Amino acid sequence: MRAPSSRVARRALALYDDAPRAERTHVRGRWWTCPVDAVERAVPRRGRVLEIGCGHGLVSAYLALAAPGRDVLGVDIDADKIALARAAATHLAPGEARLHFEVVDPDGLPAGPFDAVVVVDVLYLLGERGRAALLDAAVERLAPGGVLVLKETDRLPRWKGALTVAQELVATRVLRITEGDEVAFEAPSVFAERLSRAGLAVHGRRVDRGYPHPHHLLVARRERTLS
Repeated sequence: MRAPSSRVARRALALYDDAPRAERTHVRGRWWTCPVDAVERAVPRRGRVLEIGCGHGLVSAYLALAAPGRDVLGVDIDADKIALARAAATHLAPGEARLHFEVVDPDGLPAGPFDAVVVVDVLYLLGERGRAALLDAAVERLAPGGVLVLKETDRLPRWKGALTVAQELVATRVLRITEGDEVAFEAPSVFAERLSRAGLAVHGRRVDRGYPHPHHLLVARRERTLS
């Protein structure tokens, strides 16, 4: 886990200072338990960026603040979370970042193309068909040379996988702070194989050092086409 030591991290978290205590605590916990900085380093520094399933908007805010050349759009099906994300974005100074949020239908995403599509801890909440459909939709929205940055949770090592499953069951079925069809963690290799079949060049690595959860990062790039 990493404390918010960087200027960008502190600024992103400060956007939520006047949020209700429960949401503010959730956002800070999100930072402490998720390798947001590893995700950010995989995203192009300029261009249109779409985050699917942005929740309260922390990752989108971090991406926008870390590189003003990015035009970041975060989308989610949860209107309450988007309302909080929009409220946080009102604290940005003029010209500080290009950051927008939208509510979308479960089967609806903004039209591309995007230079990067980011999906962080979303697929495990969907059934098999839902995961496949979301990945296909993300790939369709990539510009030539664009990248899909996918952060999901592996099932190995077993102790980290078991801890993650237990926590997510509490979040989805007890606390109801996360919406989803189910809690089912798939091996990252399954996603990598599907993206490879779609013609993307895929690279994956673990990003869980210092974290209690088995985070895995996949970066899939669409080839540039000749005009």
